[in-house]
Amino acid sequence: METTSMTDLRLNLGCGERHFEGYINVDKYGNPDVKHDLETFPWPWKDNSVIEILLIHVLEHLGQDSKIYLNIIKEMYRICQPGAKIRIVVPHHRHDFFFDDPTHVRVVTPMGLSLFSQRLNRKWIEEKAANSPLGLYLNVDFEVIETYYTPSSHWFTLHPESEVDVGFLLSESTYYNNLIEQIEMVLEVIK
Repeated sequence: METTSMTDLRLNLGCGERHFEGYINVDKYGNPDVKHDLETFPWPWKDNSVIEILLIHVLEHLGQDSKIYLNIIKEMYRICQPGAKIRIVVPHHRHDFFFDDPTHVRVVTPMGLSLFSQRLNRKWIEEKAANSPLGLYLNVDFEVIETYYTPSSHWFTLHPESEVDVGFLLSESTYYNNLIEQIEMVLEVIK
């Protein structure tokens, strides 16, 4: 079921109508370059053939069953080259945008993705922390290397300053909903 024998592929997974130049645009609906259901395995790309994956408002729609979600993580790891980047954008789990869409089935957070870091898994085991060492269990290894938070219009109503203090934003969002609209996380594949 191989779609191409090329390497250094860039995938825009769950592209919907957002097709990007230079990427293989993939979705199970519409008119993508490759029509594929991301909850069906294996994915149609070779091991170590991908250098970049985009999942823009996609991952929160996938893997309601945790076994399927973990298989998605394993497939991303399998097809990615060492050092590949995975850019994930999701609605913040405490914003109405997350709750408003009935097809959102999974909360995706920086901490949740950190469970796939073998470096952190070993540290947590040493510290006897309760965090699930999923990277070690699944034989995958991702590092969250960047995290960006997009404040909502509600935040700017409360704090109209043009400069956003991210620490204050995160602190306030532990008490109040709808302050962060979305989170963007960049993972690096460690092999």
